[in-house]
Amino acid sequence: MPKLRLVFMGTPDFAVPSLRALVEAGHEVACVYSQPPRPAGRGQQVQKSPVHRFAEEHGIPVRTPKSLRNAEAQAEFADLKADAAVVAAYGLILPQPILDAPRLGCLNVHGSLLPRWRGAAPIQRSLLAGDAETGITIMQMDIGLDTGAMLLKDSVPITGATTASTLHDDLAAMGARLIVEALDGLAAGRLTAVPQPDDGVTYAAKLTREDGRLDWTRDAAYVERQVRALTPWPGCWFDIKGERIKVLKAEPAPEARRATPGTLLDDRLTIACADGAVRLTLVQRPGKAPVDGAAFLRGFALPVGTVLENAACSAGN
Repeated sequence: MPKLRLVFMGTPDFAVPSLRALVEAGHEVACVYSQPPRPAGRGQQVQKSPVHRFAEEHGIPVRTPKSLRNAEAQAEFADLKADAAVVAAYGLILPQPILDAPRLGCLNVHGSLLPRWRGAAPIQRSLLAGDAETGITIMQMDIGLDTGAMLLKDSVPITGATTASTLHDDLAAMGARLIVEALDGLAAGRLTAVPQPDDGVTYAAKLTREDGRLDWTRDAAYVERQVRALTPWPGCWFDIKGERIKVLKAEPAPEARRATPGTLLDDRLTIACADGAVRLTLVQRPGKAPVDGAAFLRGFALPVGTVLENAACSAGN
């Protein structure tokens, strides 16, 4: 297996297993690029990214430019004389001079089966859409948004128990395995990049906090997927009596009676949706600990039959 001189470009937890795998495979990681340290957490303390911290712990130099569009940053990158750059959830656009600098180009570890779910939030969007499977694509990057030719793919099923957190971890581990395979194959001349098909292109738009608002006028199956897809970020919620209630877990309630969407159906926090109902099994009031639905209702006076506000009504207010 040829040992390569690499640049690694990544920021969040998702990227750490790939960087670790490259180090353990014996490649020389000449430099790591990551997003600059930013305020995070309840105290808004300035924190280095997970990739930044891993690199420092392993004695790898770290650069945190705010942009790669200027000539100085591009010259510094080219001076590293890398065989390849590996990019995993980095967060900056790579201009053409960066893409062209490494001998074998820039390879991206992307969390979907391209061309489905190009863009910023492929893990969450695949869950929200009810896809039967997703996976990892190792892609030879070009100037487009996740449009480059593909080197390797592998898939994982999405089940009724899959959450954004479990899928994130499965795909991060899969990406780590595939990027090592892809670099070996590319360096040895065994792998040829295949263009993405024109059919099946979808875009995984960036998530906002508003995406987490639960809309009872949607089907119950969608609302339940929403909770699995958007926990922990951006989080799911509904408003009632001036409080924003976080919903951490939910389950289908196929036995529930039909009612106006948003109707509280029982003392276990089962809510009617457009088609069916969902039971909110773990919720959290502001400043309180998470509790199950029944415990929430014991501490929050909400009679059965109450109709909760839905997103459509709220948007119109």
